[in-house]
Order: sequence, then structure tokens, then C-alpha cells
Amino acid sequence: MPGGAASTAEKVVTDFSDNSLLPELFGKHDSNLALIEKRLVVTVSTRGNRVSIMGPAVSADAAKSVLQALYARLKRGQEVAPGDVEGAIRLAEGRSPGGASVDDVAQQAVVRTRKRLITPRSPKQAEYVQRIRESEVVFGIGPAGTGKTYLSVAVAVEMLLQGRVDRLILSRPAVEAGERIGFLPGDLREKIDPYLRPLYDALHDMLPGEQVAKAMESGDIEVAPLAFMRGRTLANSFIILDEAQNTTPMQMKMFLTRLGENSRMVVAGDPSQIDLPLGSRSGMRDAIDVLGKIPEVGFVHFGEEDVVRHHLVTRIVQAYNENDRQRQVAQVAKRPKNGDEGG
Repeated sequence: MPGGAASTAEKVVTDFSDNSLLPELFGKHDSNLALIEKRLVVTVSTRGNRVSIMGPAVSADAAKSVLQALYARLKRGQEVAPGDVEGAIRLAEGRSPGGASVDDVAQQAVVRTRKRLITPRSPKQAEYVQRIRESEVVFGIGPAGTGKTYLSVAVAVEMLLQGRVDRLILSRPAVEAGERIGFLPGDLREKIDPYLRPLYDALHDMLPGEQVAKAMESGDIEVAPLAFMRGRTLANSFIILDEAQNTTPMQMKMFLTRLGENSRMVVAGDPSQIDLPLGSRSGMRDAIDVLGKIPEVGFVHFGEEDVVRHHLVTRIVQAYNENDRQRQVAQVAKRPKNGDEGG
């Protein structure tokens, strides 16, 4: 550790009573400990069931919170995968000093589906789950890989299983990103299904395949293009609009006004990935401006730090965002200054 940092280092010690869980807690070849060391810039050493953490006070405390949260998962019979370690680290980094533990934050927002327990992997994800449970209309806004769609489908499935809603309706605008629907093979259903595939994937991750098929056959679960929503009033339903940045303002208004009694809506999208024709205004951006002052409408904004896919996805998102910022700066620099016109 560099000379100036050594004087501020602090040693934190924690014990774990069940030695049989330690191999999974530490990871194969101590891979989980290595990830914690790398991400939180601490040094972790073990001796028997005792773990010592050396580093800046805040970082050492965060590392301790991460290990305690992962240990609590193992005690409940849940596995600890690399993504769970990453998630616990994000939650620890966003935790207020003296606030709820990492495990408490995660457990408050855990989503229970038929196939798995889904635990938030960032403070924003925990906030998003809580907001969906509390508000009738919620906008999830941010880059790919932040869990906007996945978590909304998870909460929807949970509420359907609990009997709190009668139907689950998943929708996307069928906007063509480079291809034309008319030239795709098959009937309308076969042309549209590729656009809805991410929603099917999320459903099958949470429910057995036969249950998904049965629910879709009975109408308890419906996956449909946005155009199919027109003229309907959706009561006792959980309705999700994915890829909402590709709606027009008129489509967005149409969708939002489908809300019926005892229903809930989630609108998820990434305003930086709009596939509408050049010059068209995104319905999502329009809705954020129009509805921003309505307190009953929730808005959760995700950032690149909330990307929970492969760690390289975070780097990719950051690189593209930085490239966009540099382009904007260059465009501003090229604009003629006052008095330069007509030189």
C-alpha cells in the first residue's frame, strides 16, 4: 500500500461459525475474496473461520458487510455466484454509514418466483423493486443490462402467483432496427415474436415452461405488440411496456391510458437507444417531461454503474457514453461563435 494510505488503514476482523460454508463463501481458489479485494481495494486474509480485512476504514467495513451478506445467503441455502458477489459489493458501496446491512437491503427487495429467488444487485435495483411494489405507474430509465425489464417481470410474476393481479401483460413496440417486418418469413405472429423474445426469456427464467404455456393459453399471461393495446382497459393486471424509448408520444399516451382498477404499469427503456425515424420524438422522453411532476408516478434512473451483466458490458457502456460525450463536445466546438457568421 502506498505510504500515505498506510497510515489510514484499518484492520477489521469477523468470524463465521459454520466452517462447512467457508469454501463456497471464499470461492474456488479464493476467487470471491480476490474479487472483493480488487473492487474495494482491501487486503483479505483468512485463518480458520476468522477473516481479517485491512484497508481504509470505509472500504474495510464494506468488505466485512459483503462477506456477512454472502454468508447469510449460504445459511439460507442459497448459492453464491460471482454475480452475487458483485451485487453485494454494489450494495455495500451504496450503503449509508450506520444504515441497514447489505443483507437487510437485499432481503427487503428480494423477489420470489416459482423457479428462483431474485435478489437486487445494486441500490438502484432495490429502489426499483420497492417503487414497483408501492406505485401504480413506474418508469425504469437507463442503459442495457441494469435489470429494468427482468426485475419488472419478476415482480409481476410474484404478484400473479400471490393472486394480487389476475393477468400479466407484456408488451413492446415492434420498431424495426435495420430490418423490415414485412420481409420476415411467416405469419404476423412469427414476424412479431422475435421482437418479444426477451420477454419470453424472462418469463421462462422465473416459471416452469409448462406453466408459462398454460398461462399464455388461458390468457393469464399475454405477450403482445404495443399496437394490440389500443382500445382496451386493463383492470386487475400487471402491464409492462419494454423498449419504451421506441414509442411515439401518441403511442405512449395510448398505453398509459389503458390503466384500469387494481392495475400496475411499468415502463422500461433506454433513451440513448432510440430506433425511431430520425427527427421523431420518443414517447418515453415526452412522458418524462409531461408526467415528471405527478407524485404518484415513480421514476427510477439507472446509470452505467448499475449494469449487472458481464463486467465487460459495464466497460462497453462506459466507452460508448464517453464517445457520445466527446462527439457532443466536438459538435459544440464546431459551431460558429457570435460574430463569426458571414466573416
